[in-house]
Amino acid sequence: MANSQPSSIYDITVKDARGNDVSLETYKGKVLLIVNVASQCGLTTSNYTELSEVYSKYKDQGLEILAFPCNQFGGQEPGTNEEIQQFACTRFKAEYPIFDKVDVNGSNASPLYKYLKSAKGGRIFGDGIKWNFAKFLVNRDGEVIDRYAPTTAPSKIEKDIKKYL
Repeated sequence: MANSQPSSIYDITVKDARGNDVSLETYKGKVLLIVNVASQCGLTTSNYTELSEVYSKYKDQGLEILAFPCNQFGGQEPGTNEEIQQFACTRFKAEYPIFDKVDVNGSNASPLYKYLKSAKGGRIFGDGIKWNFAKFLVNRDGEVIDRYAPTTAPSKIEKDIKKYL
């Protein structure tokens, strides 16, 4: 049973930066923006800045941003969880959760990313995550409703976020 595809995003458990299990059911009823992040990418500054802006605007209306560090693209997230937290929270005032570092592609991809990709893969994006800062938007019912390229700025997703809040 363990290998079966979760029927809902809320069936998935992830690890926080300290290695504790967090059930995504915790976020039931919230609109989620799920992002694979990196500290040393050309897209880092703009993305982290805008993610914080979008988060502070909508967190009270039910938006949650879930950030998953990933070192699979150009080795741009080499640090420890602690270093990553420090970087995001100090430099970019990230108030949203930054989880344990994951693989988003390949056989060791986290169950969350396997689920997201199966929900929104297909022609446009193919099966793999292409780079740091790919984004998935999940509605309050846990449905993966959209997927955005790494180069799509968080501010450009704002109108979609507002639609689901």
